[in-house]
Amino acid sequence: MSTSTPTVESTATTLDSTHINGGEAGEAGLFTSDLVSPTIAASLPESYTLRSLRKSDYARGFLDCLRVLTTVGDVTQEQWEERYDWMNTQGKGGYYLLVVDDGNRIVGTGALIVERKFIHNLGIVGHIEDIAVAKDQQGKKLGLKIIQALDFIAEKTGCYKSILDCSEANEGFYVKCGFKRAGLEMAHYYEAPKSI
Repeated sequence: MSTSTPTVESTATTLDSTHINGGEAGEAGLFTSDLVSPTIAASLPESYTLRSLRKSDYARGFLDCLRVLTTVGDVTQEQWEERYDWMNTQGKGGYYLLVVDDGNRIVGTGALIVERKFIHNLGIVGHIEDIAVAKDQQGKKLGLKIIQALDFIAEKTGCYKSILDCSEANEGFYVKCGFKRAGLEMAHYYEAPKSI
């Protein structure tokens, strides 16, 4: 009778699954876990998971994490659920919001917005947005891992490139992530924010 010893590969698969799924097991997110890089997920600190945004993340501090980046506003749970439901139905396949969960709360996030074009043979472009890491989690390379994970999603969903806007102060960080300067950002702001 022979006994089998777990291989490194099977151990890595277990680790990857733990680092990808986390949280409430059955709750679906905005996208499936096959779009989360197992390699990047496994490189997170122990007990951290890398996964798709879930509706329950309102209560896990997702908006607090975003507040590190910019003004969020006073978003009620009802408003949150309406926006989440829209992204998960009409916006399906266009919004890939990724979170890093430390087991207690959301400590990092980033978004990939997919644009379907007529140019470049009906090409698809990924727009990386809203990279935020909780202040007490900075210095752990979570921002780098989020960018790498979003790049992985962009490639898996067929994007021919990913683009992002950043301040000059953050250019060095994005160069380390594999991006290069490719132009100039322009913006036209409107008087009152509109919500659709």
